[in-house]
Amino acid sequence: MGQAGAGRPGGVGFRPLYRQVYDMLLKRLADAVWQPGQMLPSEGQLAVELGVSQGTVRKALDALTADSLVVRRQGRGTFVADHDDKQSVFRFLKLRPDNDGVGMPTSRVTGIAEAAASADERGRLDLVRAARVVRIERVRAVDARLCVAETISVPASLFPGIATLELPNTLYSLYATRYGITIATANERLKAVALGAREADLLQAPAGTPALEIDRIAIDLEERPVEWRLSTCLTQEVHYLSVLR
Repeated sequence: MGQAGAGRPGGVGFRPLYRQVYDMLLKRLADAVWQPGQMLPSEGQLAVELGVSQGTVRKALDALTADSLVVRRQGRGTFVADHDDKQSVFRFLKLRPDNDGVGMPTSRVTGIAEAAASADERGRLDLVRAARVVRIERVRAVDARLCVAETISVPASLFPGIATLELPNTLYSLYATRYGITIATANERLKAVALGAREADLLQAPAGTPALEIDRIAIDLEERPVEWRLSTCLTQEVHYLSVLR
């Protein structure tokens, strides 16, 4: 594999060789060539197949690991990240107990239905006017503390039949294993709000209680917005942890 078409070093459009390998491996993940939890070929095998050095492959895999798309397991190999893994769960769930507990979150679905997409849903998910969505309403607990009420909207065309399923605690794992859609990144907006009547009922708290609203758009490996999640969080005993690098 050469760098033909990549541009001159330092020139417009130039991408280092390891980033080109990264893109090729990312395409395989997007095409579900390797399933969540599956072990990738060795660095040596990939290097021979792609016609690059083993060091270049290692650098590309390091970048995929940094993006939490693959997981290195000492003495075993490199595996496609599984969103049921604790590392993957906490990559997207940033709420932590104030007492430093690290228990896995739990969830309970309170409603699910397919409907015509609202104007907001069409705008956030880049949908056409006639599109339909599946809306999932659920509550979540962190370290057994009921603290999140959320509404999740996904395009019905990408997730056929999801409204009839028994949904797992970690939806992103279901997206990957059943629908071949891997969440790569998420954009979140945070705002201080007062607890509304519906959220207050779900969270068993007084309406008007100060809360944190997390507005998230989840992006898949093909750079499509595939989920809009609006979470209302009580923060009396939990906090939002953001690690800046």
